[in-house]
Amino acid sequence: MPRYDLIIIGSGPAGLSAALTAKNRNLDFLLFGSRHISEKVQKAHLITNYLGLPEISGARLADTFLKQIDQEEIPIREDRIAAVYSMGDYFTVQAGSEYLEASAVILAAGVSQAKSYPGEAGLLGQGVSYCATCDAAFFRGKPVAVIGGSPKEEGEASFLADVASSVTYFPLYREDTSLPDSVHVIREKVIDVTKEGKLVQVVTEQNTYPFDGVFILRASIAPDQLVPGIRTENGRVVVNRNMQTNLPGLFAAGDITGTPYQYMKAAGEGNVAAIRAAGYILEKKK
Repeated sequence: MPRYDLIIIGSGPAGLSAALTAKNRNLDFLLFGSRHISEKVQKAHLITNYLGLPEISGARLADTFLKQIDQEEIPIREDRIAAVYSMGDYFTVQAGSEYLEASAVILAAGVSQAKSYPGEAGLLGQGVSYCATCDAAFFRGKPVAVIGGSPKEEGEASFLADVASSVTYFPLYREDTSLPDSVHVIREKVIDVTKEGKLVQVVTEQNTYPFDGVFILRASIAPDQLVPGIRTENGRVVVNRNMQTNLPGLFAAGDITGTPYQYMKAAGEGNVAAIRAAGYILEKKK
């Protein structure tokens, strides 16, 4: 299994700032996120308090970020991060269908806006998954459901159609779907995910549907669901001034650590997190 010094999760200002610092510190690292950078940044009409870039639109700021990342030849991997496990003196990160190891991890994935279903957390790994490409093999030839938070999740539902015996798709958005004919689309509001015997049930306002597996696909996963054992308060990751969480070697930066939700603050925290992570990694190597 590949072992890296550092894995950075998130490609907003915090994650990109951390990546630049990691590159300057000659760390062996991976950056996971999207080349569209942060949706929050992209949609900002005008930013007036970013030092050195007065009155810049969010789209232009994102282009500036990406240009610098490309100049430094830092690739952005777009694999879905399904889980981060603390193994004591290192971390295992589930990225798509691949498992990676790292001495340290920086969480910079922003704020998760989606609320969990009441029965969701207790069923993770027991029929509920956050990544179709990661866990599809466990449900080969079995009926599954996908709860899709946005049209981009349709790709994973299409992938499952070639593996599972049947796929039922519950879109959480109003746009038309573009899926294979074999995927059954149900437009009912999902209110819970439960379990009856060996089957996981998707509960809507109208009906209850049983499946062998249910994939809940959102743009982001709440940090306490992504990282077992991480300390959070009111949905934010608790950190000290070194951006260190309660788990040794795990750092967090940006909006995921709470207010103020400012681009300058996020970039600064990303820089601090990477500096402290580099120090942590150096001590481990001694």
